[in-house]
Amino acid sequence: MSPAPFPYKLVATDLDGTLLRDDDTVSERTREALAAATAAGAAHIIVTGRAVPWTRGVLDDLGYDGIAVCGQGAQVYDAGAHRLLTSVTLDRQLAGLALSKIEAEVGPLALAASRDGVDGEVLFGPGYQVQEGLPALYLEDTTAVWSAPLNKLYIQHPGMGEDELVKVARETVGSLVDIVMAGPGIVEILPLGLSKATGLSLAARRLKVKAAETIAFGDMPNDIPMFGWAAHGVAMANAHADLKAVADEVTTSNQEDGIAVVLERLLGAA
Repeated sequence: MSPAPFPYKLVATDLDGTLLRDDDTVSERTREALAAATAAGAAHIIVTGRAVPWTRGVLDDLGYDGIAVCGQGAQVYDAGAHRLLTSVTLDRQLAGLALSKIEAEVGPLALAASRDGVDGEVLFGPGYQVQEGLPALYLEDTTAVWSAPLNKLYIQHPGMGEDELVKVARETVGSLVDIVMAGPGIVEILPLGLSKATGLSLAARRLKVKAAETIAFGDMPNDIPMFGWAAHGVAMANAHADLKAVADEVTTSNQEDGIAVVLERLLGAA
């Protein structure tokens, strides 16, 4: 009897905490499993909350030249050609209103912002803790944040954790903008209705692949819409509880080749 074909035409992977190990590398085992999946006829697409400037170097180091979904779905990026295929920006007037409403509830926030474009800078103001190793430009006066098109804002509160901040922000401004938790200390303000699922569906259409043909891997609440769109959602062992709650299965951690564990099982059945 002939083996069954690989069951998916698209493998969508988050980047931080999922595809990348904690030292920002991809294991040889995971590389080989993804290569085997693509050899079996599936496309691999990276879907990340990072905007293109914070993603491009990682993709280049991986030798990745396909389409990537960046900026929580705001940007569909051709990594091989180093160009944006689509880009969605945040209404700055609406974002400013949302920010003032949140601050009226919780007090002053530390602020950062991601400017639009392949070379868009990430700007951050006093008190904002930027993830180590990521390039960003410090601004003493954050009024300059609003001077050019933005993909998103980042907010931090000095005495409030990210889960609590997300809850209050959604209750306060959820009808104006979307609020997501993308990682430890990372709370983002996005255009209303934008999610990883938005960008992934656009990218999949370019690849002529359907949601029913997609398996997705992730670790944070911002991956929930992607799991809702894909046929099968796989949470890493290190994933946030909210994502595990909606996942179809939970694999091992990003440190323990969780993506490879699932793909090898599926390839073994193929």
